[in-house]
Amino acid sequence: MDKKLIVKSGKGELKLRKSKKLVGLKSAKNKNLQKKGYVDAEHFQHLGGFQVVSLQTEDQSLDDKLDSIRQEKDIDRGTHVYIAEGSNRPLVPTGEIYITFEEGVSQEEQNIVLDEYSLELVERRNPLLLIAAVTDKSPNPIKVANYLREISMIQSAEPDLDTYLDSYDFRPPGDSLFSHQWYIQNNGRLPDSTHAIKVGADAKVLEAWNRLGGMGSNDITIAVIDNGFDTNHPDLRGKIYKPWDLWKNSASLTTGNPRFTHGTPCASIAVAASNGTGIVGVAPNARFMPLSGTSFSVRATEQMFDYCIKNGADIISCSWGTTDPNFALNSMKSAAIRKAAKEGRNGKGCIILFAGGNDGGSAINFYGSHPDVICVGASTSQDQHAAYSNRGRELTVVAPSNGDWPLIAARASWDPGRPGQNGKFKFWYDGKSRGSNYKHFGGTSAATPMVAGICALILSANPDLTAREVREIVISTADKVGNPWEYTAGHSVKYGYGRVNADRAVAEAIRRKKTFTPQPKPTVSQPVITPSTPLPTASPTPIGDLLRFSVRNQASEGWGVQIGAFADFKNVLEESKKLEEKYSTPVILKISESNNRHVFKIILGAFDKVNDAKKLSDRLKADGTNGFLRNLKDL
Repeated sequence: MDKKLIVKSGKGELKLRKSKKLVGLKSAKNKNLQKKGYVDAEHFQHLGGFQVVSLQTEDQSLDDKLDSIRQEKDIDRGTHVYIAEGSNRPLVPTGEIYITFEEGVSQEEQNIVLDEYSLELVERRNPLLLIAAVTDKSPNPIKVANYLREISMIQSAEPDLDTYLDSYDFRPPGDSLFSHQWYIQNNGRLPDSTHAIKVGADAKVLEAWNRLGGMGSNDITIAVIDNGFDTNHPDLRGKIYKPWDLWKNSASLTTGNPRFTHGTPCASIAVAASNGTGIVGVAPNARFMPLSGTSFSVRATEQMFDYCIKNGADIISCSWGTTDPNFALNSMKSAAIRKAAKEGRNGKGCIILFAGGNDGGSAINFYGSHPDVICVGASTSQDQHAAYSNRGRELTVVAPSNGDWPLIAARASWDPGRPGQNGKFKFWYDGKSRGSNYKHFGGTSAATPMVAGICALILSANPDLTAREVREIVISTADKVGNPWEYTAGHSVKYGYGRVNADRAVAEAIRRKKTFTPQPKPTVSQPVITPSTPLPTASPTPIGDLLRFSVRNQASEGWGVQIGAFADFKNVLEESKKLEEKYSTPVILKISESNNRHVFKIILGAFDKVNDAKKLSDRLKADGTNGFLRNLKDL
């Protein structure tokens, strides 16, 4: 393949070949070219401002035919169309090139480069980034971009290419019981009952999936602390991640005890797989960390939350607790929860949820009253308060559950069914079976993992959010259901801050992701950095709290090789370590400010003679690292 048809694009490169039949034409008055005798067929109307057509070439080559058409009076411009290796999408160069110059290149020098290739300045984004367009005297934009990249003054040159994009219409899951899951989308109908439910009385989960373009990230881990996990259930097996049994101090979970079945339906509400059968969880792509063995003990409380911190739980869902005033949380239990909320997720904090309780009273579960916890109550399929759901000022939000019509959840294989019920009513509210692996379920026990799943969707949209920010989003995006007069300062003792709205929550998480947070201004200028302890390589894990450096001022004289400019100080540290270790040469850092952001320029070496710096530059280039000579007094 022609070397000149390799172009940089984003973080990679594209290997292009000319299409053998397609070209792009731009007509003088945007006329329909289909009627032209030389056009065989029109394929795309708007790609890069061109109409993409195939030509009737007769005995001519495509190149010759395109050259002749360019002379037509009603054709403004013609271009070849390209195909990337491994793809069949047509790529059309728009004629514009995004050019980023190296630090220190003057505007006068930039203009010389434009003149060299007969480029027209379209827009100057900042002192180093500009957009230029080819003219009739220029080579084609792909060739120009490749020529520009060979110039030492230029950091990057990318031709603007256009192609069609896929339309990602999200398809609801095909799980067999999905139409029964009214809490994901409530259209006012149940597939096998005449019972009337309220349109819109759901958690807006389907809308959130649509907004995400999928069902969440598989990098998010939801820990469910409970008892009775059937890890062989078809909706849970294959999703298990770092299980732990606190009672046995083992990764082998306690199973088969008919007293303990609660964990299976709770987990399924949050994470049941979308596998074409049964139900689907709110966050079906999330990993499932089952922790078996609830306990009131301080030691056990510390162990369960410490396990979540150390093993990468992002979200912790707990559908248990107590409202007995004799068993309020002591300072040590509160500290264990607080520690997870502050130190989990590498300092961003685990999102912790507790059920408000099912006593129908005015006392909230003491665990749910913790200020770092999202405390969840229940609403019904009528968008009303579920009578059994505890009330109180500590309640954070409510989520759909039973009280009018129940939810469907996974059933542990050893589940004996509801006590006091016989036959077909043991598992089903109306006696109508929906499969032996499932049952009707509800309570704040069901509402809590539902919100845990929503938190996983929030983190899928924006994984950088802290636990406190996720809690704020859940609160601020909730819908005020019930009567307006039941809310004081936005809060209701029955509904908390409202019924959760997954779609609005995901939208807010995305909005916050786009908000720029300025970096703190460094206090040291132009130091020589010599790491005296090994630095971590690039990874999702943040650099530690303690680092040790040897830092001293560098005189503004001599020659070095500028490697690049960085906006992220972590990248500066990693690059400095790599360069110093490989070349045994001091690393000089120049700190400046551009567009309200700090820019860190890395210069390798401080040589008295320019030839010594040139030798280093040649060595760097041989190793595949681009750099250019800098006089330190010009920095």
